[in-house]
Amino acid sequence: MNTLSYKTVSANKETVNKEWILIDAENEVLGRLSSIAAKFLRGKYKTNFTPHVDCGDNVIVINAEKIRLTGKKWTDKQYVRHTGYPGGQRVRTPQELLAKNPVQIIEIAIKGMLPKNRLGSDLFRNLKVYAGSEHPHEAQTPKKIDLSKIK
Repeated sequence: MNTLSYKTVSANKETVNKEWILIDAENEVLGRLSSIAAKFLRGKYKTNFTPHVDCGDNVIVINAEKIRLTGKKWTDKQYVRHTGYPGGQRVRTPQELLAKNPVQIIEIAIKGMLPKNRLGSDLFRNLKVYAGSEHPHEAQTPKKIDLSKIK
């Protein structure tokens, strides 16, 4: 038996085939959209997925202001941050965040689903989120993904 045919192929920076993917966030539930986007960023859908390599795609998310949250999450969910000073804990609801910066809601959700290390930081740089339906990445010819077919 030929043992060379059983070698595990491990991807590296030179052999990775990165694509551009477009996701429309209009009327999509935040968590479901974020988990699918994180899988595309990580490269989990690819056959040559390697855990320690950035083998994911570049993901563009449009219509961030039209995202949906289920239940009472618009008012009850809290985004907590700290300024670094004593008593500097700040709390915001998704409603307040949507009014100020709708892009941040999706970015926070997706970043929380990526690894918490240097690889996660590199993967997060491959994410582009826009509030409207326009984006400046037409030259990359992104492939539009229908989230209802991926679950």
